[in-house]
Amino acid sequence: MQLLEERIRRDGIVKPGNVLKVDSFLNHQMDVELFQEMGKEFRKLFPSEKINKILTIEASGIGIACITAQFFNAPVVFAKKSQSINLDGEQYTTKIESFTHKRVYDVIVAKKFLGKDDHVLIIDDFLANGCAVAGLIDLVSSAGAVIEGVGIAIEKGFQEGGKLLRRKGIRVESLAIVESMDAETGEITFR
Repeated sequence: MQLLEERIRRDGIVKPGNVLKVDSFLNHQMDVELFQEMGKEFRKLFPSEKINKILTIEASGIGIACITAQFFNAPVVFAKKSQSINLDGEQYTTKIESFTHKRVYDVIVAKKFLGKDDHVLIIDDFLANGCAVAGLIDLVSSAGAVIEGVGIAIEKGFQEGGKLLRRKGIRVESLAIVESMDAETGEITFR
């Protein structure tokens, strides 16, 4: 998606350790007009009328998932990264290692929000090593639901996540695939 690539080039900051900082428009301050265009693009990429749930993980994927969900007329379910007193009833759980935070989370979805009749589109902001998406796929599988695909805003194509998911037969559509990043020059190239 050229619009997203242009925005990454203009406002993205490459940091050491393969970190792409896009907090001015994607995952801290959110450009809702950009999200609208991203949601439209995800709808084009996933035209299935079967999709009846959008699944993401807290926190950065929620905004993109909510805007995208409007184009599918479907609710958003987000996997929580911590147990709270608000969570009651039976739950699906899995463990996810965060690339950004360098820690493992117990991720939770209430069973009442995800079931065998659901056709799920997973939406997230980044795909690097694929741990978060793999965890969400595990939750969908535990529910007996169908995975219709995975929509990613920014994929780090030089990391293994996308390749691993595609080899497993998961349909992954990324709006921008970063081929390389250089922390010294700030240069970002796209596939």
